Amino acid sequence: MQQMPPVTTKIASESRLSLAELRAIASDATENLPEGQALDRLSVALVTLGVCVSVTTLDRTAIEDAMDDALAAGATILQIQEVVALASGLGVHSLMVSAVSLLYRAQVLGESCAVAPLDDTRRELWQRHVGDEPFWAGFERELPGFLEALLRLSPEGFVAFFDYCAVPWKSGTVRARTKELIALACDATPNHRFLPGFRLHMNNAIALGVGRMALLQTLDIAGNAPPHEGTR
Repeated sequence: MQQMPPVTTKIASESRLSLAELRAIASDATENLPEGQALDRLSVALVTLGVCVSVTTLDRTAIEDAMDDALAAGATILQIQEVVALASGLGVHSLMVSAVSLLYRAQVLGESCAVAPLDDTRRELWQRHVGDEPFWAGFERELPGFLEALLRLSPEGFVAFFDYCAVPWKSGTVRARTKELIALACDATPNHRFLPGFRLHMNNAIALGVGRMALLQTLDIAGNAPPHEGTR
């Protein structure tokens, strides 16, 4: 763990991000990849379901249609539930974009959670959930300081973050590469352009062997997500 640097107003300016920029980032990252295979029918259906059921879309008609399309493509009820659980994890982005800023303010105010060395409970939680796992090193590059900030601010929230995010990975009825594409798509919808998650899931998908064609096809699905016009 490293002590987080002071937060600056640069964070706000970095929030401006277009879908075209995300596509350019993906095009650059996949420039030297093989074209690979297009998404199969089931993968298209599951990615589409993910963006329709995400909290930034929540279009009831689109969700109903996406579920029916997924079932027609051969999905099981357990797979559909796994996709819903995965997409619902977008809520943790509220933690990701606020924790470091809040901890900085706690440091300014001299709050003990922010300025004191980690206590035994927090050290044990860090070792149990993060430790030396390489995945979290990549996560730290995209969201520097987030995990330590959350641990300091709320050990309960820290544990809950790991427990909830693990749900769709423990059930394991959907292929890991498909889940990474679903998460990537959710982070590239018109109403939710979240670059740290987008890059993280894109790199994970590439590491799992996803080719250029499937990645760009996923972005097309994300870009066509219904607008969030309200949910009754």
